[in-house]
Amino acid sequence: MAGLAVVAAVGMIVDDRVLVGAPIWFKPLKFAVSFAAYGLTLAWMLSRRPAPSRVGTWAAHTVVVAGLIEMAIIVGQTLRGRRSHFNVETPLDRGLFLVMGGTIIALWVATLVLAALLFRARLGDRAATWAIRLGALIALAGLLLGGLMLMPTPEQQARQAAGLASAVVGAHGVGVPDGGPAMPLTGWNTTGGDLRVPHFVGMHALQALPLFLLGVEALARRRARLRDERVRLRLVLTAAGFLTGLLALVTWQALRGQALIHPDAPTLLALAALVAATTAGGHAALRPTRETPTDTERPARATELTA
Repeated sequence: MAGLAVVAAVGMIVDDRVLVGAPIWFKPLKFAVSFAAYGLTLAWMLSRRPAPSRVGTWAAHTVVVAGLIEMAIIVGQTLRGRRSHFNVETPLDRGLFLVMGGTIIALWVATLVLAALLFRARLGDRAATWAIRLGALIALAGLLLGGLMLMPTPEQQARQAAGLASAVVGAHGVGVPDGGPAMPLTGWNTTGGDLRVPHFVGMHALQALPLFLLGVEALARRRARLRDERVRLRLVLTAAGFLTGLLALVTWQALRGQALIHPDAPTLLALAALVAATTAGGHAALRPTRETPTDTERPARATELTA
């Protein structure tokens, strides 16, 4: 996937074709980078398990094969100058899109199996273990939310009701057609809702929570309170709560046909409440914890109390 990202980046430079309002190699580039990050993160998580398992190996290989098939279709359609997603214009396009749907289902199920294995293993201290587990759970939710893009838009439903054929079924945008004004780098719509936003936020919790913990552990060298495993665990749980709330918020925003960068008053109010709750949770997580006496300390303290 890393090699394919380089090829797609070169394609962005030498191929000036545009598809649905974006450079035609933009989608292969984004997907290659995303799959590379996804695969590396899952590999790192699995490497922390005390021992490999046959089920884990099967699930990991399923993720790899599903990703390879998905990217082969995306690149193949790019070379043909055709849309890879939502394209049902010809029997070939429809068949390829159905295969892609099957690969995503396989990838989700395999990731679910890997998440179950991660829940059965101790992956380090409690903070690290729960950062990995909760990151995997939120990523599963983000993957599942991608299914919202497969639902026909009102315009497509109207065409189907009238018995008219449609070249496209499903969309990224809500309330606006795909291919309009977009944000740089992400390509998300700036005039209406975009279901890729919650999909992105959820999926990348897989990296965000472990990276957050790594940052906390780096700060622990200077802040003694962060060396307490219980404090780090509470901070991880707070961060997971924030990501879950953010996922719900951007999903709600997109489904209302609202662009990410143009929030209305209810969205801003909900965001403020989420930030306030997270701040309060972080403050509570940093509170000092009473030291629990060790087994060797308990008899000594009991003797002191008796005396």
